[in-house]
Amino acid sequence: MKSKQKNKNRSSWFLAYIMDTNEEERARGKTVEVGRAHFATTKKRYTILDTPGHKSYVPNMISGVAQADIAVMVISARKGEYEAGFDRSGQTREHALLAKTLGVKKLLVVINKMDDSTVGWSEERFNFIKKNFSEWLIRDRIFVSKEVEWIPISGFDGSNLLEKVSHAVCPWYFGPPLLGLLDSLQPLARMDTAPLRIPVLDKYKEAGRLIVLGKIEAGVLRIGDTVNVVPSGAQFLVSQIENDAGTLTVAKPGENIRIIIRTGIDEEAIYKGSVICPIGKPPIATTDFVGQIQILELLEHKSLFSAGYECVIHVHTAVEDVSVTMLLEKLNSKTGKTESKLPKFVQNKDFLVAHLTTLRPVTIEKFDDFAQLGRFTLRDEGKTIAVGKILACHAPIRRKKEKV
Repeated sequence: MKSKQKNKNRSSWFLAYIMDTNEEERARGKTVEVGRAHFATTKKRYTILDTPGHKSYVPNMISGVAQADIAVMVISARKGEYEAGFDRSGQTREHALLAKTLGVKKLLVVINKMDDSTVGWSEERFNFIKKNFSEWLIRDRIFVSKEVEWIPISGFDGSNLLEKVSHAVCPWYFGPPLLGLLDSLQPLARMDTAPLRIPVLDKYKEAGRLIVLGKIEAGVLRIGDTVNVVPSGAQFLVSQIENDAGTLTVAKPGENIRIIIRTGIDEEAIYKGSVICPIGKPPIATTDFVGQIQILELLEHKSLFSAGYECVIHVHTAVEDVSVTMLLEKLNSKTGKTESKLPKFVQNKDFLVAHLTTLRPVTIEKFDDFAQLGRFTLRDEGKTIAVGKILACHAPIRRKKEKV
């Protein structure tokens, strides 16, 4: 592996090279697909989802972050690189915003390249980035201070990753290394007793078996369970459950799992964006709903958000075409109270309530009932233009159940 890295001039970012799994990614130096790996410390077991950073692959980034509990955002301390990423045309802001919108509970901001000649493990540079970035996070209500941790590292020489950076190199940092910080985080609250909810990330066939990938957001899954798929209404028997560590008999919330189905379901009945749930306790499948929306920044040539606006909606792992049916209310951004009823349009930074319609049914829940299936992102021409939460679901799609 090391000789290949040197031959392709990749030795300076060997960790990224390892996580990029195909030759195209390694040749271009850009992560395209979501890389996956796992490791364990003496305290915890981790699954790493290495998501793309380039703006062309934000949809892939969204599918990876949708499976995560904690986001580790790696940004460069090198002079000029941090500024370029934080600029409105960069990706730092959008990635932080998407992480919050997709349900990430904790953000670790890893300030990399502290060993660069333009930085030299400078406390002043570290504090500048921390102050600049944190002020934006708080001002735009992305993450509050207690949800964010900051840590300096050098990915090139491994300083402050596993072992704490030496006092001689960095005399001002007194915190733990990155893995120590991860180990110290408190366990997240899990919804073990709630009805089962597994948004489907992907599926594939292998040796005559259908294998379904997803993260358990709520509930417990056991081998031998018969479960439902929404919106298709199909049912299947869980033959086997696997995670990165091996085979499981029981899987709980937070687990990224593979479900093996040996028989009993039409392959077309389960797809990315559908949700596995208990029989009798399904989420809602619908083509129209009411959402509270925060407009971020619209496209220059589509600067008004009004009835008839068309874009793409991301809800958990689902991606669908969506149109605005009606604007219901414009809200005061500070108080949340109604400023006007049935406005004709809204613009950048406005808050509103709108009725939305998707081309195909999506599986959702009200945000107050189940946040992970109740938050969404709107994107248009490769740009995130708005985020929102579902206030009400309408016209559930009812389909006949398929026999096992």
